Amino acid sequence: MRTEQKKGDKGERVFTGVVGAAGVAIGSAHVCETGALQVPEYRVPKSKIAAEVKRFQSALQRSQRQLTKLKTKSQSLRDAAAEEIGYLLDAHLLMLTGSRLVRGVEETIATKGINAEAAVLSVISEVARGFESLPDPYMAARADDVREVGARLVRNLTETPFQGFSHLQPGTILIAEELSPADAALIDPATVGGFATVLGGAEGHTAIMARSFGIPAVFGASGLIGGVKTGETVIVDGTSGRIIVSPARETLKDYEARRQALLRERRQLDRLTNLPSQTVDGTRIGLQANLELPREVDSALAMGAEGIGLLRTEFMFMNRDTPPDEDEQYESLAALVAAMGGRPITVRTLDVGGEKLAYSLGEHLGEPVNPALGLRAIRLSLKQRKLFEAQLAAILRAGAHGPLRILLPLIASTSEIRQVREIMGRVSRRLKRRKVAIADPLPPLGVMIEVPGAALAADALAAHADFFAIGTNDLTMYTLAIDRADEQVAHLYNPLHPGVLRLIQFAVQAGLRARIPVSVCGEIAGDPRYTALLLGLGVRDLSMASPCLARIKQRIRQIDIAAASMRAEIIMSQADTGRIAALLDDFNALA
Repeated sequence: MRTEQKKGDKGERVFTGVVGAAGVAIGSAHVCETGALQVPEYRVPKSKIAAEVKRFQSALQRSQRQLTKLKTKSQSLRDAAAEEIGYLLDAHLLMLTGSRLVRGVEETIATKGINAEAAVLSVISEVARGFESLPDPYMAARADDVREVGARLVRNLTETPFQGFSHLQPGTILIAEELSPADAALIDPATVGGFATVLGGAEGHTAIMARSFGIPAVFGASGLIGGVKTGETVIVDGTSGRIIVSPARETLKDYEARRQALLRERRQLDRLTNLPSQTVDGTRIGLQANLELPREVDSALAMGAEGIGLLRTEFMFMNRDTPPDEDEQYESLAALVAAMGGRPITVRTLDVGGEKLAYSLGEHLGEPVNPALGLRAIRLSLKQRKLFEAQLAAILRAGAHGPLRILLPLIASTSEIRQVREIMGRVSRRLKRRKVAIADPLPPLGVMIEVPGAALAADALAAHADFFAIGTNDLTMYTLAIDRADEQVAHLYNPLHPGVLRLIQFAVQAGLRARIPVSVCGEIAGDPRYTALLLGLGVRDLSMASPCLARIKQRIRQIDIAAASMRAEIIMSQADTGRIAALLDDFNALA
């Protein structure tokens, strides 16, 4: 995304990126610095030296990839700035490529028998002191670059997330190079008013979490780090993808008015909370909430959610050193069941890997060449049986307290479903022998339709599954071969591509033929632009981030199912994405 930077009489500067979460936030900036980290030093047995060196090399490769992405992003800056930052990043990359630093770390691990983090800090300190002792001021200043490279290596070795921001003032705007989903999980919406990052895409999981929290966010904005200082007033325009730093008085007044208008609109939408979710002709549409974190339950209920259509269980595994055991998972899930007061919850089993790395599972995940296509989701669960059995046991125990369904992510074949049913049967028998209360009968077992193979084989999957949940985020990504977390290709991500729509249609029709429930829980479920099309294709259950519920209900109450079905039929006969978009937008304009 091209970065625009303006400087006016009062120092107003504008950066542009991709829209992550709509809304307007105005507050004081807090720039997440990337300074050196303190790490413990410990001995590594001779038998594990090779593995420790390999761990360092993995962090080295990850650091190189990060710097390469940053260099690509910097090319969208103005010529002088792009050249200056490019030289700096080239220097950092050079330090990570067969340099004295790299050789020194590997030798230190081998000769001193210490962990990689401690070896990095030791070598970095030695190299930095060497630079600082040079008489040339320019060369002496390079010590800071060495320390910054070392800090990046340590962060990647430790999978260190940002710490909590409880010390910040309410309404603070976070500015960061990148925020992972684990970082985002630490954000308190009562403290953080909005955030903006250099890296990331609109369909990445961090963006999904921002929308779930109702926090305006912009991603992929070049020049932010170094272009914003902590304490400066910042506007995050999550609707247009702009970050305005030190806004002029007129700009600030304009955005204050926009923010008030959005608040008034929200109050009007809140009046729909207790009205039925049904179309003009009386067709009932189920509206449920996607949940990232337990603290969102109250918000979901206040927004009128009929249940939790997608509970992402990754929160239990993030920002900790070891995975939670069965009892801890059970307590978390049982508390959610109690909070929902009899409303149903669909619990998705662990889906880590790709961008959703939980470092408590680092030993299970390894360092895949392509995380999105590697050991993640159901593949990880079926390989790490003890981990999976503990989660299933916790879910079955929580199901004794209220209605639960189990949802399996990244399913591609019927054999995976059969394996899960066998494991679930074994776990349930073990719990019964221990006289532990569990769900009776066992919870329905559903599958996520989020890979093209699953959509194309939906009839076969429907014969083994109790329900479908279509995950349009990953389905679009895998169908179009686009990394949805990469800001460089974010503009190519398009759920209206005819290939994506046909796969959705295949899955919905297979579910209808098998007479099993079909829901859509991807991000398009929470976008009113797509509501009529989804209903026209036969979808009758939608699950989305809580802040989207009222707006989607408003759109549902404007739709006639017969008209939506006719328009969907016309759209599905089209091969051109532009024509599809025009037909859909024209239909929406008639509302």
